[in-house]
Amino acid sequence: MAKIKQSRRLTLLGRSKETLPASPVEARLETFPNPARRNYRIHFETDDFTSLCPVTGQPDFARIDIDCVPDRLCVESKSLKFYLASYRNERAFSEAVTNRILDDFVKACAPREAIVTAQFSARGGIALTVRAEYPDKNIRQRKIGRDGG
Repeated sequence: MAKIKQSRRLTLLGRSKETLPASPVEARLETFPNPARRNYRIHFETDDFTSLCPVTGQPDFARIDIDCVPDRLCVESKSLKFYLASYRNERAFSEAVTNRILDDFVKACAPREAIVTAQFSARGGIALTVRAEYPDKNIRQRKIGRDGG
């Protein structure tokens, strides 16, 4: 019964007339209780991601992959779709976009692990892939290197 009650907080499922949020600030990643206790991986992917170059305003197209090992909550896929679509008028560098997606995803569902990989299409002959991970294993390595231990 508790799981049914918590799923009532999902506002996008079953509503086809919802409009896309104008920006990531307006978007909301909705969650539901993880139905399993074991470790397992969830993979989300879309080839339909667009944001804007912060300098030129030209569109940047990307494939976004999100892999996570959920803890107590899972992200509902329609809310993720709306969240990612909210970037289409957002001016930001590809690196900032990728890290913001990871930060917002982690804030929404506190997964055990998460990786966001953004493969941006070539512009000017150069393609760009950005990968951001949670938890950031490099933070521990930097601290060990600094402390000498």
